[in-house]
Amino acid sequence: MGALMTLDLPADSPLLGLPWIITFGPLGDLDEWEPVVCGPYERPHALALAEAVVAEEQLMAVVEPLLPALSADEIRSEIAAGQVAAEDEARQVEGADLYGDFEDVIDEELDAAADEAGHGEPAEPPDEAEVRAGFTRIAALLTAK
Repeated sequence: MGALMTLDLPADSPLLGLPWIITFGPLGDLDEWEPVVCGPYERPHALALAEAVVAEEQLMAVVEPLLPALSADEIRSEIAAGQVAAEDEARQVEGADLYGDFEDVIDEELDAAADEAGHGEPAEPPDEAEVRAGFTRIAALLTAK
């Protein structure tokens, strides 16, 4: 079994409505090959497809939003926001009590997703027709921006 990583987002996050990509790569340092990037997908499809692949393979899957930026300035703004978030997280880690609350290390989103998907059972991956319908919705979303 492999590993799946994704963002821990609140239920009202605007990122949930964006297209999502999956990056598959080696799980350990022993394997060396170029990662494979797939998508864009709607988030539920991306998560289900990633779960289906890593359930059977020793791979790492990273599911993340695809930010449809229209200019270099928008990209710079997203980079700056990511850097600020990383600095804030680093400050939180530095300020954490060494023997503090263990809830800080639990990935709550994965726990919640496991609960929604039948208590830890992987979600059924979408069929080709569902993925194609998602592509159509994503195309409409990207062209409307």
